Amino acid sequence: MSKRKYTFDGHPIYLLGQRGSGSRSRKNVQDFYKIQQKCLESGKLFEDPEFPATNDSLFHSYTSAARFEWLRPKEICKDPKFFVDGYSRFDVRQGDLGDCWLLAATANLTLNPKVFFRVVCEDNSFDENYAGVFHFRFWRYGKWIDIAIDDRLPTHSGKLINMHSTEKNEFWSALLEKAYAKLYGSYEALKGGNASEAFEDFTGGISELYTLKEAPSNLFNILEKAYSRSSMMSCSIEPDHNIIEAETPEGLVKGHAYSITKVKMIDINLPHKKGKIQLLRLRNPWGDEFEWNGAWSDKSREWQFIPDYEKEEIGLTFDRDGEFWISYKDFLKYFDKLDMCNLSPDSLVDETEKSTCMKWNLNVYEGEWIKGISAGGCRNNIDTFHRNPQYTMKLEHPDEDDADGNCSVVIALMQKHRRSRKIIGSNFLTIGFAIYRIQGQELEEKPLKNHFFKTTASISRSTFLNMRGVSGRFKFKPGNYLIVPSTFEPDKEGEFLIRIYSENKYAFEEHDETCGIGEVDARISGKFDNFQAPSPETLTIEKLFMELAGENEEIGWKELKQILDHCIPKEIQNKTTNGVQTNGFQNGNHSEYENQGFSKDICRSIVAMLDLDRSGQLGLEEFRVFLLEYAKWRAVFTLYDKDNNHKLDAFELRDALGSAGYRLNHHIINTLIYRYGSGSQGIPFEDFIMCAVKVKTMLDHFKEKDHGNKNEVMFSVNEWIMRALYS
Repeated sequence: MSKRKYTFDGHPIYLLGQRGSGSRSRKNVQDFYKIQQKCLESGKLFEDPEFPATNDSLFHSYTSAARFEWLRPKEICKDPKFFVDGYSRFDVRQGDLGDCWLLAATANLTLNPKVFFRVVCEDNSFDENYAGVFHFRFWRYGKWIDIAIDDRLPTHSGKLINMHSTEKNEFWSALLEKAYAKLYGSYEALKGGNASEAFEDFTGGISELYTLKEAPSNLFNILEKAYSRSSMMSCSIEPDHNIIEAETPEGLVKGHAYSITKVKMIDINLPHKKGKIQLLRLRNPWGDEFEWNGAWSDKSREWQFIPDYEKEEIGLTFDRDGEFWISYKDFLKYFDKLDMCNLSPDSLVDETEKSTCMKWNLNVYEGEWIKGISAGGCRNNIDTFHRNPQYTMKLEHPDEDDADGNCSVVIALMQKHRRSRKIIGSNFLTIGFAIYRIQGQELEEKPLKNHFFKTTASISRSTFLNMRGVSGRFKFKPGNYLIVPSTFEPDKEGEFLIRIYSENKYAFEEHDETCGIGEVDARISGKFDNFQAPSPETLTIEKLFMELAGENEEIGWKELKQILDHCIPKEIQNKTTNGVQTNGFQNGNHSEYENQGFSKDICRSIVAMLDLDRSGQLGLEEFRVFLLEYAKWRAVFTLYDKDNNHKLDAFELRDALGSAGYRLNHHIINTLIYRYGSGSQGIPFEDFIMCAVKVKTMLDHFKEKDHGNKNEVMFSVNEWIMRALYS
């Protein structure tokens, strides 16, 4: 693959479905350049098998009685062009599909050339190397994805039914919409949404949602600063549930997304004084006469007080093109919601414009909520809330223009893959986050336990919404803060991205354990202080060991299985023999357990864990080490098996392994749950032993190489494979 073709400003570009792209794997990963070359050589135009010209690409939940014909642009008009006289916000007009949110974002996209050409690839053309294939790029949960499509577009009576340009022979906007529909599975998947989703997919930026009736007093300053940073903005009015896209007396449309294309303080010369007026330029993606008709609308009398140089600077026109100006005061009065997307640092303007545009500082982490382990729900579920992923943010540098010495941050939480799974009935989860001020010992305890959240109130939080993303802009004093993202209800599974933007540099990391070997729980270790003295039970087990070992005095996994099945019961109970505690071992009748024996995998893993000479066999001393470890693991399991059902709840696995002396973060715990858990049925004793064996083996291998206790080691490929095989 050519690095020239699949990088952008040094950032890798993945193909849709490619390994590592974060997108659903596809049977055929489509490379635009290879497809184009193959079609040019064969003389055949590309027909996309991954997004065919059928109703399945239009709809996923219903069928339409209307008859649609998929036509190529050359079948729609005589001289199709990708661009006609360049590109602009006026190239974006809505069709029948209810995706005004996407169109509002697309209109904004045209305002920034660098951002525009990251999404709309410059080598698309109907003239040079035309092969019926085009491609576009979208940001997808931290990765840029290149999507190839054919140019067959849905039409009715020879006209495009969805997004189109004012120019009848211009097709970049219609093809962009098709590529976006392919990303999410169908055109129907784009019906209904928020402009912030498309803003983020076009830029990799971070969105904020404002309720304008509760707007902060400095919102216009926020809008000005956002505009100076090339941020994308959209606004809307709450829908009328009785009438779809109902028109108001002021010429505005309810439930409809408008682009905000300019924010400016404009000079105004009134009869008796001069001053400035706060104005915004908005655009209706319908691109027609449906415009605001109040003050500062087209040809309204207010414009007579604006100097000619100002009119020229803002490019004032009075066309019936859906675009209009409105005062900030009326904007707050008539609109309800504002979507704002702050561009990521790598999406900003060209190097030559850096002097006028400011960058944000960004940190990103991926996470997931897993039922029974890290999906604790919101703070209403106080007994499980602490199980959610936790993150710490250290703010040190106040904003330059903040008189109170505060630090501005934007925190955004985004759930992944939900819109593209509409076809299987997955809707957005209700998500949000809480923020806490922490200090002292709270910084050392990782993660913070239940007691902290029961006794400490959050200092701020987001609203919980069933949208792809929720965000908030906050001002905090310098210090350390804990952020806890969660679903509203517990046990709701999903993947997420949490991103933090700040005007100044800051530290951001997961508030979780540094993996390693820790202290064994005192409740456990105290029971084994004198364990080295052989008990009658231990001697019995060792006698069986010697009988099975033979002349070489070693056993393999088969003999180990015989010993375990014969001497160690499957149930987890505090059994005694003649009133004497057996320290986890018991003589038993083998026939009682012959159908419940330890698995071959566990026995092999135990041998690998203790087989220091790599002989595939265990000697008596190695076996004694196992007996001690096993007794501790069993005691830990019994400690956390509070309901005595011989299983651990998934929530308890981390605590149980921690009591056994293994410090693990939630990523490793999640992996263990996926590998060894039994879902809602819990973790049986045998699976817990397997977890403990695997974790101990890997930590021991690591410790062997970590000579300076730096928590970092280097493995050769050979060493890595050998250690993987012996884990």
